[in-house]
Amino acid sequence: MEKTRVNLPGNISLVDATRERWDMIVVGAGPAGAIAARETSRLGVRVLLVDASQFPRRKVCGCCLNGNALSALKAVGLEELPATLGGVPLTRVQLGTRQRTAQLSLRGISISRDAFDVGLIQEAMRAGVQFLPGVRAKLLECDTSCRWIQLNDVRVSANVVIAADGLNGRLAAQHEGFDVPAKSNARIGAGTILDRAPKQYEAGCIYMAAGQGGYVGLVRVEGGKLDLAAAFDSDFIRDQQSLGAAAEMILNEAGFPAIPGLREATWRGTPALTRKPERIAGERWFAVGDASGYVEPFTGEGMAWAMSGAAALAPLAVRAAQQWQPEMQREWERVHARIIGRRQRLCHIVARTLRSPMLCSLAVRAAGFWPNLAGPIIRALNQPGLK
Repeated sequence: MEKTRVNLPGNISLVDATRERWDMIVVGAGPAGAIAARETSRLGVRVLLVDASQFPRRKVCGCCLNGNALSALKAVGLEELPATLGGVPLTRVQLGTRQRTAQLSLRGISISRDAFDVGLIQEAMRAGVQFLPGVRAKLLECDTSCRWIQLNDVRVSANVVIAADGLNGRLAAQHEGFDVPAKSNARIGAGTILDRAPKQYEAGCIYMAAGQGGYVGLVRVEGGKLDLAAAFDSDFIRDQQSLGAAAEMILNEAGFPAIPGLREATWRGTPALTRKPERIAGERWFAVGDASGYVEPFTGEGMAWAMSGAAALAPLAVRAAQQWQPEMQREWERVHARIIGRRQRLCHIVARTLRSPMLCSLAVRAAGFWPNLAGPIIRALNQPGLK
């Protein structure tokens, strides 16, 4: 039974937030921001978590927590959270292309972002984090002891700021003068959640359909709803004239069951998916999660990277809040490369395979005959990330 979604109010007002000198301000209350805020608060610093949105909010996301993501949750003591929110255990992934399919084993949980984000924010608030939704943030200048940040039309100071404002995050770029460029051939993300879908899409399985213009992932989440998350070439979207039509074409190419009403569903899009910022740290700020770089995902890698990165950043961010040292910028770059970089390179290889109809078809055919061939890749994507 799906739990009733209720609005999640903050536990501090904007007026009260301006009266404080914060040890840390975290901008962005998705998985990266909520875990970074919670873990730094648990280590003894005063944390303000802000977001431009009200919660719950819908996000374009595959809604899958893979083994790596579950390990990250366990590392911070939240391994039971997805189940308490109605998450659906995952046991397999079914790949489809050119009317061929193959099934592989996969450990994970599917959970909608509107439920998961609220759950993580509530855990952060229980750890002492002050939460302020519905405010826009802009990074301002530093002085000798703090970084100033603008929240709506008022100024607030913090020893350190964490930019966790997502794929389209511009917090640091606004002030530091650098861009977060997308790759020239980066695909566009798109997603929707359907209340009803054909029964052939079973709970516990991720369905991945790959075609000439992109791929579509489908998975049941709490309440029996079907989440669809896709990555499309921009030219393919233009040719099909809508996101729903593009998804319909990919599913048909792969031989997956048609979904009534797919074109009429409410779709959301994202900016170009594959991005690499010029810097992920500066004077008294760090970037984490999608704001620190993103590669086309496969089975929940985005949330795994976000949570692993946030947990890894927390002790460094606390030291920075206590006494800032310029070399901490390089330290975060090294840690990020070790925790996240190798996994993103592996996911990039998988994404390139999905881009080639011939390679994808050969891979699905081989996996259908010899499922163990894909085992090393699945294990690498799912193994714990905090080392």
